[in-house]
Amino acid sequence: MKKLGSVALAAAIGLGGPLLQPTAAEAAATLPSLVAYVRGGDVYVSKGATEKRLTTGGGHARPRWSPNGQQLAYLKNGQLWTMKADGTGQRRLTTRPAAGPSWSPDGTFIAFASLSCSGGPGVYRIAAGAAAAKPQVLFPRDCRTEQLPAEPAATARAAGTLNERLRTDDAVAWSPDGTRVAFRGGDCESIYDSCLTIGTVAGGEEKTVAAYGGGSLQNSGFAVVPSWRADGAKLSWTAYQEGETPAESKPVHVIEYDTATGAKRTIGSAMDRELSYIDSTRAVVTSQNNGGSWVTLIGLATGTRTLIRTGSQPSVQPN
Repeated sequence: MKKLGSVALAAAIGLGGPLLQPTAAEAAATLPSLVAYVRGGDVYVSKGATEKRLTTGGGHARPRWSPNGQQLAYLKNGQLWTMKADGTGQRRLTTRPAAGPSWSPDGTFIAFASLSCSGGPGVYRIAAGAAAAKPQVLFPRDCRTEQLPAEPAATARAAGTLNERLRTDDAVAWSPDGTRVAFRGGDCESIYDSCLTIGTVAGGEEKTVAAYGGGSLQNSGFAVVPSWRADGAKLSWTAYQEGETPAESKPVHVIEYDTATGAKRTIGSAMDRELSYIDSTRAVVTSQNNGGSWVTLIGLATGTRTLIRTGSQPSVQPN
């Protein structure tokens, strides 16, 4: 199969080109609340014109706001930590290696991905406020009654190309009503080469919402870093696809999925990723601009775009 570079693929699917840097005044006028993001391995927050650095020393990733906007869950050297919105009170929750945290809607638990009893990625939850809390298995369902696997050493994510880093990113997303969790992999990996699942917390049932390769699918790719809209009506994720022909191939992009109808659409531009909703009409994404990553505001219906800050992995503070 012939592979296309990102520029050629962008042209093939009609997605946009580079952006222009906004003035500080333009950026300041766009964000209704703080956005947390990562630059150079540290966590920052900003509303546009000014920013505050919350961590130092590198090794930090995937900040995620608590439902009340007063705390952040994040990864530090491959382990799960929390801190207050101003960067104080940093606390490790577990020594178990973790990926991509997400808070339960009531703020009592944090879901994260880690090695499961099956040997593949699983989803756990841990009490957010309790001292010495023990993780509990959510998925796979069959691991709920098994002993937790031994904890391998936690390591920071290895360097590599953007596609290589994203392909194995196990960030999870807890639905706004608390009943479901979206995550990479699941039972669907027994059929497909790569897939994304919505799992039901209560019973452990799983539903495949994106799949690549295997199961008669003549494509390859991935679907990672899910994100729910606050009303639960939409779920987005970062995707990549190589098809049989250039017309069937897409570089890194964002898919939005209607949870009622199953309809999907591509939003944003080529190389957009890691969407976080502000509301039903706006979101922030990581975009590519002049060879670097930028936190970018996009209009979901209009396609308007405004660069906010250099960085990636944005998370919007709830109002």
